[in-house]
Amino acid sequence: MGDTFEKIYDVVREIPVGRVATYGQVALLAGNPRWARVVGYALHVNPDPDGIPCYRVVNRSGRVSPAFAFGGENRQIALLEAEGVLVTDAYVDLKKYQWQPDLR
Repeated sequence: MGDTFEKIYDVVREIPVGRVATYGQVALLAGNPRWARVVGYALHVNPDPDGIPCYRVVNRSGRVSPAFAFGGENRQIALLEAEGVLVTDAYVDLKKYQWQPDLR
């Protein structure tokens, strides 16, 4: 799992300030579209919350995590809002804030 988690952390480090990615998107970019749950596990045990911005990852509907491991849902919302991401009723507008990496 170590190598898998490192691939996930590498992707999450790339999510720019003011943007979010979904668990499935991170999984796909890390090499396996079936890893969405694994992404959740990896982020829950994030060894470096300051260097790996796991708060920028939301579910496929844009919902923040009610079980955010580093201070709960309200902390995740506060971290996103501090970067200019509007969170309404615990949801982020993916059309506006979802990261669209250049895959070239």
